[in-house]
Amino acid sequence: MDAGAIILTILAIVVVVNAVRGFVIVKQAETMVIERLGKYHRTLQSGINIIWPIIDKNREIEWKYIQETHEGVTMTYKKLKRIDLRETVYNFPRQNVITRDNVVTEINALLYFQVTDPARSVYEIANLPDAIEKLTQTTLRNVIGEMDLDQTLSSRDTINTKLRAILDEATDKWGVKVNRVELQDINPPRDIKDAMEKQMRAERDRRAQILEAEGMKKAQILEAEGAKEAQINRAEGDKRSRVLIAEGQAEARVKVSEAEAQAIHNVTGAISSTGDPANYLIAMKYIDALKEMSAGDKSKTVFMPYEATGVLSSIGGIKEMLERA
Repeated sequence: MDAGAIILTILAIVVVVNAVRGFVIVKQAETMVIERLGKYHRTLQSGINIIWPIIDKNREIEWKYIQETHEGVTMTYKKLKRIDLRETVYNFPRQNVITRDNVVTEINALLYFQVTDPARSVYEIANLPDAIEKLTQTTLRNVIGEMDLDQTLSSRDTINTKLRAILDEATDKWGVKVNRVELQDINPPRDIKDAMEKQMRAERDRRAQILEAEGMKKAQILEAEGAKEAQINRAEGDKRSRVLIAEGQAEARVKVSEAEAQAIHNVTGAISSTGDPANYLIAMKYIDALKEMSAGDKSKTVFMPYEATGVLSSIGGIKEMLERA
């Protein structure tokens, strides 16, 4: 084989190898940044892509990984050829922040972000995860520094919203979208925790005493109102009962008087058509009174009143009625 044939064979092998290397398959939700002769050329899409291996080269991105083990937190740095376009969860190590009332608190945060512009995430920042971590830490210190400890413990949603808005605006230059920021743990010092527990226990005891006192107060009020209503009802019942008894007695007396009047009228009418019922009634009352006086003790002396002559006139009236009859 002459030298020309050898050269052609070598060229053919080189072309085949370069052609094979020029086919790049990119997975879904991944991408690659391609530089041509050291300058940004294009961003590969998912699927099959063709590049020139000699003049085209993918730009690597430096990525930081944090792993928590039983020995502690370890950080590793890797250079990646492919950029993941999926949402990434970044767990920041615990850090100490100072609240407005000068309480040192340990906070652990989670950050959910997504690369939206791979070229900017490569060329605008040297180490994207590390930059996002430092930015989150400084922003978290600023946000917590404007709040008291009690407000920090009770305003997680407010803190998350502020952090997300600030980080999303700051990382937009890096081609990153911050979707959510979540505070995992907020751990005040042990002595602060003990004081807060005592305060909460005292507050619960105070609320319990207030509720008990209010319950007793309401019970006494209800009991007094019940006794008052019972007395009113009894008084109303007694009043109604007395009214009914009085009305019954009055009605009975009316009926009796009407019956007596009718009886007297009938007697006087039977005796004489012109007889006076008043004289008859007075005479009968005097006769009944004389009977009672005479039915008593025989040794008693009975004094007749001066007006006893009226009895005789009444008896005389009865006599006249009998004679007319």
